[in-house]
Amino acid sequence: MKTAASILRPEPGTISPTAPASMAYNFLFLLSCIAVVSSSSHAYVYPPLVEGLSFTFYKSTCPDLESIVRSYLKQLFQSDISVASGLLRLHFHDCFVQGCDGSILLDGSFGGPSEKDAPPNLTLRPAAFKAIDELQTLITQACGPVVSCADIAALAARDSVRSTGGPKYKVPLGRRDGLSYATEEDVLSFLPSPTSNVTALIDVFTELDLTIKDLVTLSGAHTIGIAHCSSFEDRLFPTQDSTLDPIFAEKLYLTCPALNSTNTTVIDIRTPNTFDNKYFVDLLHREGLFTSDQGLYDDSRTKPFVIVFALCQRMFFENFVYSMTKMGQLSVLTGSQGDIRRNCSALNSNLSWYAVDGDGHDGKVF
Repeated sequence: MKTAASILRPEPGTISPTAPASMAYNFLFLLSCIAVVSSSSHAYVYPPLVEGLSFTFYKSTCPDLESIVRSYLKQLFQSDISVASGLLRLHFHDCFVQGCDGSILLDGSFGGPSEKDAPPNLTLRPAAFKAIDELQTLITQACGPVVSCADIAALAARDSVRSTGGPKYKVPLGRRDGLSYATEEDVLSFLPSPTSNVTALIDVFTELDLTIKDLVTLSGAHTIGIAHCSSFEDRLFPTQDSTLDPIFAEKLYLTCPALNSTNTTVIDIRTPNTFDNKYFVDLLHREGLFTSDQGLYDDSRTKPFVIVFALCQRMFFENFVYSMTKMGQLSVLTGSQGDIRRNCSALNSNLSWYAVDGDGHDGKVF
């Protein structure tokens, strides 16, 4: 017989979208959560890996890869922790459009604008792109041109979660970089707007073979980061959204006193720089920033998941690792399907040539 804890853990087993959020259910869940937290095991459940990916992909070709990424980001976050949310968001925006192929990193060319130029990506942090470029330089110096930009982005996202208090989990590696960038139409189709309702969100996730549970779980990444007023001003003007907590709304008006304000605010008002479950607590108090956030608590299909994660951070972490790993394998290219890009911001075909010294280090683009 399944226990409450086993039902609520990642696959195999799931949270029923129609599970009752009754007091008895919540009490039973709290007991199961306490049991899970007190367990000495910290092993996470992972989805099946796509053929060509593995947790030890660079064991022989770049054994110090993860330590290089971790050391660089540790130093970077000491000076600016906000870059962590930027790197996490960059990985999301890459994977949702054309798969996790590093195409979000490409600059535009004579062939047209890049994904970076599409409206949903204009607020991606320049510091995040810079971090990926600098990581690639360090990795190439240490190992030669063997690690894809897509893998670097995935590792940077994981370490951003870990460095801000989130779960420590493994990342399957072996992605190849894409040979083209997506069109603006593709970006607009697969990156949900913060003004989206739950039905629209579910439709996008379903198209990507992601579940309702994945939707709520991955939305929890909003526990770190900031947002521009333009992303939620529809909840303030011309009239105040009735689902907003009045006191929370008053504070938002101080930040965004009029339409088209360029100001920003934190997404999670409780612990904006810590990866935890407080984002879901915000939703319970009607302090979700976006329409797409607060709607998760108001819709019967997603509300049970919100309640579960608000009550038990460990359960959120377990499901986040599963869903994040699942998302990180969307339409990946492996083997001969893609490139190891010599410059993360340019296709190899656009580079004149690439020289590497006799030891396979210090690759330079000319």
